[in-house]
Amino acid sequence: MKIRGIDSRLFLSLLFLPTLASAEELNGANTAWILTSTALVLFMTIPGLSMFYAGLVRTKNVLSVFMQCFMITCVSSVLWLIVGYSLAFGEGNAWIGDLSRVMFSGISRETLSGDIPEALFAMFQMTFAVITPALILGAFAERMKFSAMLLFSAIWLLVVYVPVTHWVWGGGWLSALGVYDFAGGIVVHITAGVAALVAALVIGPRKGFPATAMPPHNLTMTIAGAGMLWVGWFGFNGGSALAANGDAAMAIIVTHISASMGAFTWMAIEWKRFGKPSALGAVTGMVAGLGTITPASGFVGPGGALIIGLLAGMVCFGATQYIKRVLKIDDSLDVFPVHGVGGILGSLVVAVFASTQLGVFSGYGFADGITTIAGQLSVQAIGVVTTIVFTAVSTYIILKLVGALTGGLRVDEEAEQQGLDVVSHEETGYNL
Repeated sequence: MKIRGIDSRLFLSLLFLPTLASAEELNGANTAWILTSTALVLFMTIPGLSMFYAGLVRTKNVLSVFMQCFMITCVSSVLWLIVGYSLAFGEGNAWIGDLSRVMFSGISRETLSGDIPEALFAMFQMTFAVITPALILGAFAERMKFSAMLLFSAIWLLVVYVPVTHWVWGGGWLSALGVYDFAGGIVVHITAGVAALVAALVIGPRKGFPATAMPPHNLTMTIAGAGMLWVGWFGFNGGSALAANGDAAMAIIVTHISASMGAFTWMAIEWKRFGKPSALGAVTGMVAGLGTITPASGFVGPGGALIIGLLAGMVCFGATQYIKRVLKIDDSLDVFPVHGVGGILGSLVVAVFASTQLGVFSGYGFADGITTIAGQLSVQAIGVVTTIVFTAVSTYIILKLVGALTGGLRVDEEAEQQGLDVVSHEETGYNL
C-alpha cells in the first residue's frame, strides 16, 4: 500500500519517531524527583548529621562538630567539582575513571545522564561524597585537630571514596561482577565505618575513656537530627533509583520499614537488658536500620526489609557493646558498629532477600548471570572484603601522612580538657 507515494511501512515508522526519540529526551518527572532527592541528601548532612553528632558530644565540643560537618561539606563539594566526579564516573578503566569531566567539563544545561540532566546527576552524587567523610568524624570527635581533620577528609575522599565509587557505580570491576549496592552500603557505610575504626585506633581514646562517663550533652538535639536523617534517607535510597517510578517507591517503603524495625529492636533489647528503654538507643537503632537496608533497598521487598531491620537492631547493638565494653575502642559516636557493621550486614543479606523464592520475604531477583543465593552472596563477599581491606590500609596510610604534615593528629591534653570550641575556633556553642 502507498500513501501519496510513500510506502505504508515507512509512513508508520515515521509516526513512531517522536516516541522513539523521547527515550533520549529529558524526563521532567524524573528530573523533579532527583532535584528533590538531592536536597534531601544534603539535608542529611547539614543539618541532620550535624545535629545528631553535636548533641552526642560534650558541651565544650558542640560547635566544633557543627563546624567540621559544615566545612567537610564545602571541601568535598569543591573537590568533587574539580576532579572527584570525573574520577568516579568518567569512563576510565575497571579501577578508576578518566579526566574527561574535570571541572565538570562537557556538562552543559542540555547534557543528559540517562533522562535527567548530567549536572543534576553530578550534584546528586556530590551529596553522597559530602556525607561519607562527614560520617567518619564521629569516631575522632572531641580530640582531632581541625587542620588534620580537613586534610584527612580531603585526601580520604579522593584516595578511598572516589575509587570505590567507580568500582561499584561508575562501571568498575565490582559492577562488572554483579555486586549489589543500591544506595551505598559498600560505597558509603563500609568505607566510612572501617575508616572510623582505623581512625579511632590510630588517634587513641579521649582522655578519661572508659573510666569517666561522657554522656551526650543534648539528646533533644540528637533526636531532632535523627529525625532529619530518617526523612533525608528517603532521598538517599529512593533517589538512587534515578527515576520517579516503582523502584523509588519500593526503596522508600523498605527504608522506612527497616528503620522502624531497627529502632524498635534496639529499644526492646535495651529495655530487656537494662530495665528501661532509652531515647538514644531508639534513634541509634533507627540509624542502624537505615544503614543496613541501604545496599538492599532497590532489590528487596517489605518482608525482607522487616527481617533486615530486625537483624540490624540485634547485630549493631551487639557490635556497639563489644567495641566499647570489651575491646574498649573509643569510636566516640559508634560509627563502625552502626554504619560499618550495618553496611557489611546489609551488603551480605541482600543476597538472601533479593531471591524471588522466599514467599512474602521475596525480593526482585539477582544480578545478570547469577541464579542462586550462593552465587550472589559470593559476589557480595568479594565486594565487602575488598572494600574493607582497601579502606583500612589506605586510611591508615593517610592518617600517618596527615599526622606527619600537621605535627600530630590530635590536640594536646590541655586543649582537649578545655574543649575544641574555644581551642580551635575561639567560640562557644553556648553563652550562658
